[in-house]
Amino acid sequence: MGNKTPLYQCHLDAGARIVDFAGWDMPINYGSQLTEHEVVRSDAGMFDVSHMTVVDVSGNNAMAYLQYLLANDVARLGTRGKALYSCMLNEQGGVIDDLIVYYLRDNFYRVVINSATREKDLAWLAQQGQNFTDINIRFRDDVAMIAVQGPRAIEKSLALFDEHQQQALSQLARFQGAEFDDCFVARTGYTGEDGFEILMLSDRIADLWDRLLAAGVAACGLGARDTLRLEAGMNLYGSDMDETTSPLISGLSWTVAMKDERDFIGRQALQAQKDEGLQQSFVGLLLLDKGVLRNHLKVVTAIGDGEITSGSYSPTLQQSIAMARVPTGASGEVEVEVRNRLLKAKIVKLPFVREGKSMLTNEG
Repeated sequence: MGNKTPLYQCHLDAGARIVDFAGWDMPINYGSQLTEHEVVRSDAGMFDVSHMTVVDVSGNNAMAYLQYLLANDVARLGTRGKALYSCMLNEQGGVIDDLIVYYLRDNFYRVVINSATREKDLAWLAQQGQNFTDINIRFRDDVAMIAVQGPRAIEKSLALFDEHQQQALSQLARFQGAEFDDCFVARTGYTGEDGFEILMLSDRIADLWDRLLAAGVAACGLGARDTLRLEAGMNLYGSDMDETTSPLISGLSWTVAMKDERDFIGRQALQAQKDEGLQQSFVGLLLLDKGVLRNHLKVVTAIGDGEITSGSYSPTLQQSIAMARVPTGASGEVEVEVRNRLLKAKIVKLPFVREGKSMLTNEG
C-alpha cells in the first residue's frame, strides 16, 4: 500500500484504475485514457495532483535564499502571484528537480516540487537553508491540489467561486496566481492547455472535486496527463532530465538566468559546459514508419547516436512522437532502433501541440 491523497476515495468511487506512482496510489485512468486525453484538448478535465510537494519559504532572506538555490532568478518576480519555472541544480549542474515558485508577497514565496523527489528535495532545501539567517521553510503537508485543464476549464471553474474571487481570477495572466483566505489558484498547468491549478486545505478538497464534477469537468488520470505533457513538449523529471543531466542539454536553457553576476548552485558547472561547447541537444521526434516510440530507444543520426527520453503515441496527431537527446547538429531524418529494427523518424521542433492544435509544419 502506498501513500494516498485526500481524494483517494473519490477515485475509488469513480471506478479509477489505481497504480503505484512514486510511492503513491494514484489513478492512471477512469476507463479510457484516450477519452480523458481528448476531453482535456476539447473541453475540461481535472487531475488530482495532491501528491506534489508544496513548500512555503518566508523571511527577510527568502529571496536571497531562492536566488542561490535556483538556476532561474526569482528577482524577476515583481507582480504579486507571478510564477517562475526553474530547475534546482547540484554543484555539477545536474537537475535535482524542476519546480514552480510563486511570489505571493514581500519575503514570502510558494514552491511546488515533484512528488517522486520529495524526501531528497526537502533535505536539500533544509541543507542549503543553513547558510541563511531569517528564513522559514515550511512543508505544507496540510494542503491538496487539483489541476483543471482544457479550453473550457476556466469557464467551468469560475462558477464555483464567489463574485469577488471570480473577478480576481478572470483577470489573472498566464503563469500568475491569486491568494484567497481559503485557497490559492494559479493559471498554470502541465498539459499545454489553459486552466487553473487550485490548492486548498486537504479536508476541503473532496468537496471541490465533487463540485467540479457537477460543473461538467471530467476526472482524468495520470496516463492522459503524461501524453498531454509530451505533446506539449514539457519535461518529466526522471525521464527527460535528472541529476546527471544539465538543463542546457534538456531543452531548459531558457530557465537558466546567467546574464548577471548572481551566484547560484551549479553556475560554475554550467559555464564550463558552455565554454567547452555542448555535445548534445534536446529535440522532438516524429515517427514516419509504423510503430510506437518508447523511452530509452536508440536514435541513430548521421553524426552519432542519441536516446529517446520520453516517447508515446500522440492521440492529437495520431502518430508516435518522442523527445530525445541527440548529438548537437543532428537534423532531418534519423532512425530509431525498435526491437532490432530501424524505423524512420524525423527531428522536429517542440512542442508538438499547443492548445489542441498541431505545431508541426511541412519543414518539421
